[in-house]
Amino acid sequence: MDNIDHFNLRSFDLNLMVAFDAMMQEMSVTKAAEKLRIGQSAMSHNLNTLRMLLADDLFVRVGQKMQPTAKARTLAGPVRAALSQAQNALHATDCFDPQTAQRVFRLGVTGEMDMILLPILLRHLQQQAPGVKILSRTITADTVDVMMNGGEIDIAIGCKSPLAAAHCGEVLFHSEVACCFNPDILDLPLPISRAQYLASRHAVLSQTENVAGCVGVALQGQGIELDVVLATPDFMPLLAAARNSAVIATVPCRIANQYAPLFGLSYCPMPIDVAFPPVTMNWPVWTDKDVGLVWLRDQIRTVIDSIAPDHDLRAAE
Repeated sequence: MDNIDHFNLRSFDLNLMVAFDAMMQEMSVTKAAEKLRIGQSAMSHNLNTLRMLLADDLFVRVGQKMQPTAKARTLAGPVRAALSQAQNALHATDCFDPQTAQRVFRLGVTGEMDMILLPILLRHLQQQAPGVKILSRTITADTVDVMMNGGEIDIAIGCKSPLAAAHCGEVLFHSEVACCFNPDILDLPLPISRAQYLASRHAVLSQTENVAGCVGVALQGQGIELDVVLATPDFMPLLAAARNSAVIATVPCRIANQYAPLFGLSYCPMPIDVAFPPVTMNWPVWTDKDVGLVWLRDQIRTVIDSIAPDHDLRAAE
């Protein structure tokens, strides 16, 4: 985009461009004034000002009609295009038709939401809004605020602590976890007992330098130490590890519902009660009334509601 000289533009009354465009359309000072709902003398003043600023007559009388000069004809197209763009910008947030919209939405998601939300959301949007595109960015607790404040993402899903003053948000669901394992490698019953869970080796999610991961840290608060042999920042390696090794992968229930069967894993609820932070959806307060984003947030709620909730977790063999 070309640089805009704000200093020079601020001394130029852009209403003069509106008057110029009206005159080009009507070729009559009287009709142009009526179109702008101003007096004829005010319209004449606008034209005289333009003539002085642009050093050109712009419109000259030929017989009974006004005719544009060569410079006016040259200006007509760019001025009308600029006014059209300005009008579109002013009305951009007033309407949003998902069937015809051509827009890129930028979502910040955690690894969990990357796996359980995006695939189903994409399918849903292709039906409801075929021209809409999603740009997904990975977020963490350390990066989410900066990315929202900087305009890198429109909505953050799955990773938010207490809300900053500049952010809106809501809880999408309260998260629980499940145990996944390969029944051909680990001879465990369903559901797994507390003793069997604690006696096993584990693969857990960790986005820090702590090998215990978020599950291990939560259990440490209860005085429980897990034998964690693999900690990764993504869930897919955990499921792959459980498929190939004698370990239990502890993952969110919704991920277990969707992906454990694809890996040939059995799964069941974690046999120890642990309180995990809820999964939230957050957005900057200045986009709260953007009709496109209001619509998208509603679609995200619909998709989340369609995904098997934690309390419907099925033990699968």
